Parts: sequence; structure tokens; C-alpha cells
Amino acid sequence: SKKRYPSISVLLTFMIIDLYGKAFVFLEETDTSYVVLSPERPLSPGAFSLCMKVASELPPNREIILFSYRTKDYDELNVWQEFNGTFTLYLSGPGVCFTLPPLSTLGTHMCVSWELKSGLTDFWVNGKRTIRKVLRPGHRIQPEGVVILGQDQDSFGGSFDKAQSFVGEIRDFYMWDYVLPPYLIEHVSHDHSFPKGNIFDWKSLSYNYLWCKDLQ
Repeated sequence: SKKRYPSISVLLTFMIIDLYGKAFVFLEETDTSYVVLSPERPLSPGAFSLCMKVASELPPNREIILFSYRTKDYDELNVWQEFNGTFTLYLSGPGVCFTLPPLSTLGTHMCVSWELKSGLTDFWVNGKRTIRKVLRPGHRIQPEGVVILGQDQDSFGGSFDKAQSFVGEIRDFYMWDYVLPPYLIEHVSHDHSFPKGNIFDWKSLSYNYLWCKDLQ
């Protein structure tokens, strides 16, 4: 029989909670454990900075989805660890790869920034920036999609593959609709003073977790 995948086409009740000092915990490889996030404003930025702290013991040669944003037609904005251990930002198809230190059980603070006009893209790991590359200058990210942590959406809000799922902990998740200057990204990585995430903010995050094994 045809495999049935979970879907979020049902009405969800989102909780708005201060998650400071807590984490989303994904205990095992699965296609049923994920978190749906509700942005504070439409997710169609002309620029963005996306930051999170990630801890995982998954091997570096295993695909891992770190962030999935999809509309009904496209994967609009995805962040991946690839089979070869590189990390990639994808925008509606094309992507750009970076060689970064592997994820670890001790935790990695990771940010990625992109700007529409120039297409300039960079990753930050534990407060240190990579070289900059160019991805899709002039591209516009489309609104009215679904943001999911823990799974890759092969269809709108569903069609998950457990071999690509995230296993580990995600915490301190923030997103802004502009590129943070270097000194502020360093502040975020060290949990110093920084502006509220105006798309997602860990201290007032709107989310719903479905089949999530743990939240602590």
C-alpha cells in the first residue's frame, strides 16, 4: 500500500513561549517528529540572518536538514548538512556550499546570512565568519509557506524521509529580516545583548510540536 506521510494541513494551535534555557530535543531518526514554527511577520525578506545552536552526534556523511521553509510550489529556503559534510543554503532550487567544522555533541552555534541585492551569503560558526559567496542576487523569497524544524518537506508540510531527519538538540533559534552586522552575530553566539528576532525569537517563539519526543 502507498505510504502515508504526516501532514500539517489541519488547523494547528500555536503556543507562544519563552524558551530561554530550553531546547527542542529530537531523540531518534524518525519521519514523525518535528516542530512547526509560526513567523511573527510574513517570511518574504529581502535579506535575513538565521541563527541557532545545534548539538548532534549524527555522522558528517549523513544528510541532515537544519531548517525547512516550503511553499506549495517550492522549497523556498533550506539549510542542510550534505553527504560530503559540507553545509548548504538553498533558495528555491539553487544553493551555495560551505566547508564548516562538523556538528558535535557539545553544540555548535551557527548563523547564515543572505542579502537580496548582492546575493552575498555567509555562514558563521561559534562567532567566526566564513568567506562570502554569492547566491541568487535579486531573488525574492515567497511568503505563505510552512517552516519546520526536524524534517525536510518534500511536499507542502509533509512527505518526510527519516534518513534526512534531524537527531539531537536545537536551541537559541532566531531569525531577522536583515543582515546582522558582525559584532551583533558575535553577541548572539555568546548570548550577549542583541535585538529581538523580528521573524523568530527564542524568547517568544510561536510553535507547535507534533510527535516530538521531548521538550526540555
